Amino acid sequence: MSLLLEVWKFFCLAIIVYILALAACSRDSRPDAVTAATVRKGPPARVLLKKIMPAAADDGVVKIAVLVNLMAGENSRQFIEGCVSEGRSMDFTVDAFVSGADEKRCREIAGGIALADYDGLIFAYGDVGFSYDILKPIADKGIPVVTFEALPYSDGKSIKGLVTTFQDDYSLARLSIETLLSFNSDKSDKKARIIRVGCEPGITFMDRRAWAFGEFVNHGKIEEAALVNLAGLGNPHGAAWEALAAILPRFPPGTVDGLWVPWDEFAAGCAEALASAGRQDIKLTSVGISNDGIHRMLRHPDIWFASAAVDPKLAGTVNMRILAARLAGEDIDDTFLFSPQLVKTADLNIGVNLGNISVIVPGWGEGKGLFDNYQWMIDLKAAAEKYLRITPVQEAAP
Repeated sequence: MSLLLEVWKFFCLAIIVYILALAACSRDSRPDAVTAATVRKGPPARVLLKKIMPAAADDGVVKIAVLVNLMAGENSRQFIEGCVSEGRSMDFTVDAFVSGADEKRCREIAGGIALADYDGLIFAYGDVGFSYDILKPIADKGIPVVTFEALPYSDGKSIKGLVTTFQDDYSLARLSIETLLSFNSDKSDKKARIIRVGCEPGITFMDRRAWAFGEFVNHGKIEEAALVNLAGLGNPHGAAWEALAAILPRFPPGTVDGLWVPWDEFAAGCAEALASAGRQDIKLTSVGISNDGIHRMLRHPDIWFASAAVDPKLAGTVNMRILAARLAGEDIDDTFLFSPQLVKTADLNIGVNLGNISVIVPGWGEGKGLFDNYQWMIDLKAAAEKYLRITPVQEAAP
């Protein structure tokens, strides 16, 4: 009897040992929740980044700096929002800086970026010489640079590997001028008398837009009735108002067919000057758009008819895609132009702003097909969107 009891105890002990060993083995080989999520959804974005752009992601993260040389405002905010949202969709870390249009401050920020551990830079708004000076040290460190509305050239020299993007100023000007001329299409006289607002030569984007206006004059479609020549870009609203108001008495009603303004900041002052003088007979079109501009267009719908513009958020989005393509080793042309769209005052309402204007302006902000057809980018965005890290299952405390 005692022998049977000993055998039974040994048999029970062996079963217990086997069950514990089986449980331990099962626990060691069972995939945790993180592994299960990875199997279900594919590798996380940071794993893909190391394959797609190994040099940039060698420390596990791709770090991008965005430097905008503008005053803090709606345009700079929209541009940065486009950069940041697109960068984060690819699992980049994006830091944004606004210099306040202060060149000294901009140089300081650029110097800090050159010393920091960034993998790429997007720079927006800078003149010839100045842009070159602040970007050359960054590019010399091997950091890819993409610019928007900047001219990083000096004495005929450019920066190797740089990609520059611009608003298509000639198309912007032509679209707004053609819209202005359409108001006079029923007149027998083919040459419209237009007052033009402008600046002294040397402001590049203004020079390009003035050149487009000159083409209409040369082709006999426009007679320049007067030039409202402003000194520069400082205090654009007040300067435009005062300068236009000063010449209006020279042009009685019926002697001018329209007013063309190459920058919406000037257009705001011009619209106020025309309204104050009771000159609803003069219609204006402009170039550029902002939330403040939208409000002023609605305030003076009988004067300010339309503005040709490029979506600043889309510009930020596309600049980030171009930089990503550079980091991934894609062959990219060194220049890209953004095509304009026309914003008509008649289509606006009090609830419209740059954040929702796409509802009423067809195609506004549409970036489909602009540097987004790379399969690696599609996969990267899908991984960044879908991969969710789930905390592994914790064993109950004994």
